[in-house]
Amino acid sequence: MQEIKIPELAESITEGTIAEWLVKEGDKVEKGDAIVELETDKVNVEVNSEFTGVVTEIISAEGEDVSVGDTIGKLDENGEAGASSGNEESKKEEEAPKEEPKKESAGESKQEAAPEQNNGNVIASPAARKRARELGIDLSEVQTRDPLGRVRPEDVTAHNNAPKNESAPSKPAKKEEPKSEKTEFDKPVERVKMTRRRQTIAKNLVEVQHNTAMLTTFNEVDMTSVMELRKQRKDKFLEKNGVKLGFMSFFAKAVVGALKEFPLLNAEIQGNELVIKKFYDIGIAVSTDDGLVVPVVRDADRKDFAGIEQDIVDLGKKARDNKLSLNDLQGGSFTITNGGTFGSMMSTPILNAPQVGILGMHNIIKRPIAMPDDSIEVRPMMYIALSYDHRIVDGKEAVQFLVRTKQMLEDPYDLLLEG
Repeated sequence: MQEIKIPELAESITEGTIAEWLVKEGDKVEKGDAIVELETDKVNVEVNSEFTGVVTEIISAEGEDVSVGDTIGKLDENGEAGASSGNEESKKEEEAPKEEPKKESAGESKQEAAPEQNNGNVIASPAARKRARELGIDLSEVQTRDPLGRVRPEDVTAHNNAPKNESAPSKPAKKEEPKSEKTEFDKPVERVKMTRRRQTIAKNLVEVQHNTAMLTTFNEVDMTSVMELRKQRKDKFLEKNGVKLGFMSFFAKAVVGALKEFPLLNAEIQGNELVIKKFYDIGIAVSTDDGLVVPVVRDADRKDFAGIEQDIVDLGKKARDNKLSLNDLQGGSFTITNGGTFGSMMSTPILNAPQVGILGMHNIIKRPIAMPDDSIEVRPMMYIALSYDHRIVDGKEAVQFLVRTKQMLEDPYDLLLEG
C-alpha cells in the first residue's frame, strides 16, 4: 500500500486547497497520471501519481486545505480496478445494517437501495459519498451550503443528525429552505468562503499599501494616431501574423522605451539595495473568474508587435483556462493593466510588488480638445495613470516617464520602426 502525498511544488508554494479529484476510489492509475488538481496561491497545479496501482482510499476531500507532505489518499500497487476502498470499507458496509436492526422494514429496505441509484446525479466529494454509503443516506436529500451545490462530508453528518419527521410532506419543505443567513435586522445574506487565490490577492494588496510609499500621477493621451495606424495595418497584420493588432502591444512598446530612459521604474528594493533590472519582462494584468492574475511577456524589448500580441493572446487563454504555470507569473519587472476593457474612465492601479511601477490604461472617450492653432477638434482621448513607489522614484521621474510614454503613443510610427 502506497500513500498519495502532496509533493514539493515550488519554492514559494507550501500549501493549497484540493480543487478536484481527477480519479475516484477503485480507479486504476499509471505512474505519471494526473490524479488531483490543487489550487494554490498563484496557479492550479495537477499532482501526478508516483506509482502504478489502484486508488483504494481518498482521505482529503475536495475543498480541504492541505500542505506539502500531507497524505491525501492511498494506492495499492497490487490492487485490481473496481476495489473501491478495500476490505475495511466492505466490512463497514456489511456491518451497517446490523447496527440498527430495529429500523429494518420492507419500506425502509427499498429506501436503502435508493442512495446508490440517486447519488450518481448529485455533485458530491468522494468523502461525502463514502459517508452517505456508511449511513445509508440519499445524497439527493442532503442540503448543502456550498455555493456550487457540492455536497461535503459535514453536510451528510448534519443531515444524519437532524431531527427526523415522520410525515412525508415535510421533505419538500426541507428542500425549499433558503441557504442564506439572516442578520440581526432579519436581512438575508449569503456566506461564501474565499478561494485561496482571492485570499492571497487580498493579503498582497494590503501588504503593498502598508509597505510602500505609493503615489499616482495622471496624464492623457490622444489616441488618434494609434487608432489610424491600427485601421491601416490591421488586415495585413492579421493576414501575415495570424493575430490581431491590439492596443496593448503599442503600450508595451511605449513602456519599454520609457523604462530605458527612466530605469528606476524598472527596479526593486532588496534590503538596503536597489536592484535595477536590465531586462524588460512586462506583466499584463488579466481578469479571471478567480481574480486578477499577471502573466509576464518575457523580453518585450526583443519582440516585435506580432510577438507581443501572440504572447498576450496565449497567456490570456491560459489564465482563463487555469493553465498558467508559475513561470508564467514570476519575474516581471513592470506591469500594465487595462481597466478600460470594463469601462473605467480613471483609476489608481495598485503596485504589483516587488515592482515599483504599474501603468493603468482606461477607456477611450471622444472629447473636444484645443489644438495648437487654438481650433477645437473632437479627439479620442485616454487617461493613463502611473502608480509608483516613492521610496525609489521621485515625482519628477514619474511625471517624465508618463509624459515620454504619452509622446511615443501619440507618434507611434517610431515604435513600429523599432520593432
